[in-house]
Amino acid sequence: MTTSNSRPAQSTAEVFVLADGYVRADPDGTRHVGSSVSFIRDGDALVIVDPGFQASQELIISPLAALGVVPDQITDVVFSHHHPDHTLNAALFPNARFHDNWAMYHTGDIWVSRPAEGVELAPSILLIETPGHTPQDITTLVGTSDGIVAFTHLWTSVAAVEDPLASDSAALHANRVRVLSVANRIVPGHGVPFDVDESTPR
Repeated sequence: MTTSNSRPAQSTAEVFVLADGYVRADPDGTRHVGSSVSFIRDGDALVIVDPGFQASQELIISPLAALGVVPDQITDVVFSHHHPDHTLNAALFPNARFHDNWAMYHTGDIWVSRPAEGVELAPSILLIETPGHTPQDITTLVGTSDGIVAFTHLWTSVAAVEDPLASDSAALHANRVRVLSVANRIVPGHGVPFDVDESTPR
């Protein structure tokens, strides 16, 4: 379903960060990159956001199993953008519909073109388009009993004032303002979740 709203219609979802994202380097210069991988439950909708790099697939599967969910049960997967470090483990979820900024993909070879803006995956789960890091960025807004959580790559961490890899810095900052107008908590692309306050980079 597509809506023109900028916030989820309901606040019934539960959110779980399965694996915190990170970027770090060894003393020898070897770089390690992990995306934040998250799970959202809203009624029958079982959603994974950014099934990308982690040191082991078990770091995704095991915390999901602890919640009583196996990969075959996942109904939807959202890619915040197309970089491999956010998408590489998508095949863990063979029965899911996959969502990016311009289409939904399902059951092997079905491609349904549509803009992501306003797509509702469930009453408490809303996709919006938020380009900046890449032209294809989308943010998943989730209504919970504690407020609205935004899963987004507009921030890589709470300290991410600037994004040196941004394709459009002006758009990134404008979309940060858009997200902060509704979100109470941010799950960033490569860092731990943080609450929104006046110090949150805009």
